Amino acid sequence: MPQTLQTSVVIIGAGPAGAATSFFLTKYGIHHIVLEKAIFPRDKVCGDACSGKTALVINRANPEWLEEMRANAVDFLPSWGITFIAPNGKPIDIPFHPDRKPDTKPPGFTVPRLYFDNFLFRKMPSPYCTIVESAIVSKIQQIDGKAQVAFSAGDQEFLVEAKIIVGADGDKGITRKTLLPAFSEPKSYAVGLRAYYRGVTGLHPQNFIELHFLKEVLPGYLWIFPLPGGMANVGVGILGEIVRRKKINLRERMLDAIKNNPQISSRFAEAELIDKIQGWGLPLATERLPISGESFLLTGDAASLVDPFSGEGIGNAMYSGMLAAEAIKNGLEKSDTSAGFFKATYDDVFWKRMGDELKISTTMQQMSQHHWLFNFVINKAYKSPSLQRTISCMFTDMDLRKQLGKPSFYLKVLMNR
Repeated sequence: MPQTLQTSVVIIGAGPAGAATSFFLTKYGIHHIVLEKAIFPRDKVCGDACSGKTALVINRANPEWLEEMRANAVDFLPSWGITFIAPNGKPIDIPFHPDRKPDTKPPGFTVPRLYFDNFLFRKMPSPYCTIVESAIVSKIQQIDGKAQVAFSAGDQEFLVEAKIIVGADGDKGITRKTLLPAFSEPKSYAVGLRAYYRGVTGLHPQNFIELHFLKEVLPGYLWIFPLPGGMANVGVGILGEIVRRKKINLRERMLDAIKNNPQISSRFAEAELIDKIQGWGLPLATERLPISGESFLLTGDAASLVDPFSGEGIGNAMYSGMLAAEAIKNGLEKSDTSAGFFKATYDDVFWKRMGDELKISTTMQQMSQHHWLFNFVINKAYKSPSLQRTISCMFTDMDLRKQLGKPSFYLKVLMNR
């Protein structure tokens, strides 16, 4: 017979989404069990870039943790902006803080997921949090208003009985497949490859992350993200449907661009590939899907929340975990874990706060597929400091960013206004 464990909440997955949920459940004094199939530290294939949204959630969880990250120059590299490079090779720099002062804190950073996820994992233990590593979940069910999760750890079998399940186990995890079977396959997938290089030259002095819209990988892009210690995360991302339809060998495309594209090849002349090139899928938030139900909530990739344009998943994952914990607190206080309650306190709250941003990112993704339009905007911005500033502000001002979806914006660009 399996050993039975009792708790208020069971979280499946201890990546950024599960960790964020745990942090805030601990702040609210809610007992929970975290089930993680791996043993930390463990790697996660990713672009390794963390936005201001990631910093915001960590700061709310514990400001000292954010300062600890910023003080750790060995693992964490502060980033101050983005460089977009159009298909014709024209670049524009988009600083996160165009008017930053000497005491301004870096809004984002890059860090290998091997270190970042382990940092979060080591902050999770508390009197309210029990973590089980090497936990293989075999079954999830809901009986008489209680959630039951069967799992094994080593040669022992366990059954967790909880009031609420949080799925933080990714888009291919058992939680999404079991509790939202009608939405178990995301409508929009991107495919990404990640490689670590040492010795890439020409990196921005303020560690801007780079998005290159090269002809070899259109309608996707190639990224170069600086990392500590002279390393760089280099990769490509493109919609999976296009990869399948055009039978693209993404690895060959990426390596060909690195070797032969005149925009970047010289920067890799003395660079060394470290470890093997790895791939993964990105469940994009191109439409509003349900992310909760009766006695459960989904977070991060399990909820299909990756930004359709930038590919950012970490910040959205942690933000969803923070909101999930708040909804759980309210549900336990009101003794209401119904699907209707979580839709109102979690789904609706998340989409109200993040929906516009994700819609705009979907528009930007679609725009980037028309390389002539992307060239046009970047060409104009390359020659116009005022337009560069406008685009820069779009990354911090949602009202301005909405202009990207309006024809009037491109008319103004055409007229150099």
